[in-house]
Amino acid sequence: MASEKPKTKLIAENRRARYDYFLEDNVEAGIMLVGTEIKALRDGRANIAESYAAVEGREIVLINADIPPYKQANRFNHEPRRPRKLLLHRKQIDRLIGAVQRDGQTIIPLRLYLNEAGKAKLEIALAKGKKLHDKRETEANRDWQRDKARLMRERG
Repeated sequence: MASEKPKTKLIAENRRARYDYFLEDNVEAGIMLVGTEIKALRDGRANIAESYAAVEGREIVLINADIPPYKQANRFNHEPRRPRKLLLHRKQIDRLIGAVQRDGQTIIPLRLYLNEAGKAKLEIALAKGKKLHDKRETEANRDWQRDKARLMRERG
């Protein structure tokens, strides 16, 4: 029997992050949500493409993540782009805060998903911004790997 993958439901992915940043350390974080937000997420509606995590005091907060209003909630709905607190262990928070303040790194969300238990999780990573020449180099390497694979396939 093959081992089965955990049943996670991907809601949103920040594909642009791998192009714009050097990603270093990935961490899974929980998110503090209100009732209509989790219902909207279960519908599969969210956007984390332009969001980032910022340090506020001794907490880390997700800024500019868009979770659209839940249609059936009527007047009890949430604000779509409100700041949301990320739930991490104290040691993880201190390590992330240190990297942001000391090294000038950024905390970028990579994936928003529902885990096996149905709880919303956010995969975040410490990132350092790429310059234009770094982006060109990454793209050239990717093209070369693609061409190399094609040549190897043709030659046997």
